[in-house]
Amino acid sequence: MMIGLGVEELSFEKLMVNNNSSGGGCKMGGGGVIREWKDIPMELLLRIVALVDDQTVIVASGVCSGWRDAISWGLTHLSLSWCKRNMNNLVLTLAPKFTKLQVLTLRQDLPQLQDNGVETIANHCHELQDLDLSKSFKLTDCSLYALAHGCPNLTKLNVSGCSAFSDGAVAYLAERCRKLRVLNLCGCVKAATDKALKAIGYYCTRLQTVNLGWCDKVGDEGVMSLAYGCPDLRALDLCGCVLITDESVIALANNCPHLRSLGLYFCQNITDRAMYSLAQSRVKNKHEIWASMKKNRYEDEGLMNLNISQCTALTPPAVQAVCEAFPALHTCPGRHSLIISGCLNLTSVHCACSVQAHRARVLHPAH
Repeated sequence: MMIGLGVEELSFEKLMVNNNSSGGGCKMGGGGVIREWKDIPMELLLRIVALVDDQTVIVASGVCSGWRDAISWGLTHLSLSWCKRNMNNLVLTLAPKFTKLQVLTLRQDLPQLQDNGVETIANHCHELQDLDLSKSFKLTDCSLYALAHGCPNLTKLNVSGCSAFSDGAVAYLAERCRKLRVLNLCGCVKAATDKALKAIGYYCTRLQTVNLGWCDKVGDEGVMSLAYGCPDLRALDLCGCVLITDESVIALANNCPHLRSLGLYFCQNITDRAMYSLAQSRVKNKHEIWASMKKNRYEDEGLMNLNISQCTALTPPAVQAVCEAFPALHTCPGRHSLIISGCLNLTSVHCACSVQAHRARVLHPAH
């Protein structure tokens, strides 16, 4: 929950019981007297609400109509993930009140949310930008269609684990929610297909982070559509996407210069050709590299996280080339950002700082 007012400005000591006043209310530091809850100024109420958890905010909104109106006007962030039962009924009650919400988290351990809850959100929360519906196993395509019409300003959507969604519904959403920057489709096996990714790559050109983990219907055609259509892509998780080949990685290397994190766990069709394409992409844009060096940010550019665990076709020279091309990739203890577990033939691959540490131990052995 977020209201946007400075907590440090609030002093509860300014509220003092005024026993001498005829009304017997509470006297404000500025001279005003509070005789009833509804008399608390809106600014003070919002400051108080900023200090409490989301459950308390909901209770406070039911004290009186004044409080309800003030909170609904000021509340922009809300999480209902604490609700272990009846979340859907709570959403049906709250969404029409809290119409200024920009961030809403509805992550569940047990499936509670239903389509009519999401439809209510879409009908009333038109300013919503960040929505987490992860593990909402009961939701169907109706929810995505509703969001497509009611929440066109979405920039971040997490529907991981929503296994009932179809690729057609995702494509429909992509066409109407073109401001998306972060999209999590992890485990959405029916939704994340090449058909859906083609639409995403065509319409959602601002995407920066995409999670397609364990979506085993994703192939090269879909990943290449993302690479060509989303040049600002920063993080892509393809773990468990067993159909993809070197062609996907080559397209990413050639078209996504800002890529910082790439997950290829268990993508066993990936070979050295993909690794060399990543390494070569580092030096293709010389102007960008020189500009980065001038700003002393050379190590902050390029890949910073690469997961190639269980990619058993890779050889040490190819992976070492990637490691040397991207100084931010580390194999040393405590800084693992090049993950090669399950690849016993890659144990000889080391990052630059690991090599330097070894040389230091050889040249200056401990006494």
